[in-house]
Amino acid sequence: MIGIVGGGKWGQALQFALSQKNKILIHSRQEKNLPNFVSLEQILKSEYLIIAISTNAINSWLKDNFKFNGQKILIASKGIDTETGLFPSQIFSQFVPEANIAYLSGPSFADEVMKSLPTALVVNSKNLILAEEFKNLFPSFIKIYISDDIIGSEIAGAYKNILAIASGICEGLNLGNNAKASLIARGLVEMARFGKKFGATEETFFGLSGAGDLFLTANSTMSRNYRVGLMLAEGDNLNNILLKLGEVAEGVKSVEAIVKIRERENLYTPIADQIYNIIYKNITPKESLRNLLK
Repeated sequence: MIGIVGGGKWGQALQFALSQKNKILIHSRQEKNLPNFVSLEQILKSEYLIIAISTNAINSWLKDNFKFNGQKILIASKGIDTETGLFPSQIFSQFVPEANIAYLSGPSFADEVMKSLPTALVVNSKNLILAEEFKNLFPSFIKIYISDDIIGSEIAGAYKNILAIASGICEGLNLGNNAKASLIARGLVEMARFGKKFGATEETFFGLSGAGDLFLTANSTMSRNYRVGLMLAEGDNLNNILLKLGEVAEGVKSVEAIVKIRERENLYTPIADQIYNIIYKNITPKESLRNLLK
């Protein structure tokens, strides 16, 4: 039995995809009219658990709700917990053996998964047998690759949302395709340099989890983070933007966590720094651009 925790768009998309071959139960904090919606107690009895909740909610959810009884867990949440500065797998490792943890990454808009459009994703785990088990649960329209670089995939999954905000700002300021291509390319380098500090492999950042996910989210209004950037460029304030969005844009919180880590580890993250300044220090996008060009 497979249980999904999280009834947002991504949780629903995973329920749709995985139900092609399996019976799927789903649970979220608020009761929703979804197929096979069940209680938390029932979900926790599942052999396979897929976590699709906000990264900032994972720590409290585990403390308040989770009981480990041998479940095999696939984390489908992207970002960094701003309170602890930890990635999802690092939080889960405090409650679950590493051998029971896998992490899902790669370019994937929920709406396209719901239409059964071709998609390629990566299941990352130190336990490659577990990764194969999760791979076999997915339908034929989703091609699954396997990697053991969990931290690299998590860094890419968090960082690409920050870069998507930057790309949206670039588009919103009408800076042109040359500027946006340069921004995305330099952002990829920045992301890989950040990941290297934590032992991630370079291949991860130039594959599906890094470049693939970045190219997707930094080039489409289907991306929540890209839309945040567009609205920031228009001069809208963050509270109004998030109200209009009506959904979680992980990059807003992830950039705060990345800057904290950068300060602690003395890293060089110029693009992330400027997005942080725009969101949290009220520096205008145009002024931020001038700082980047310096």
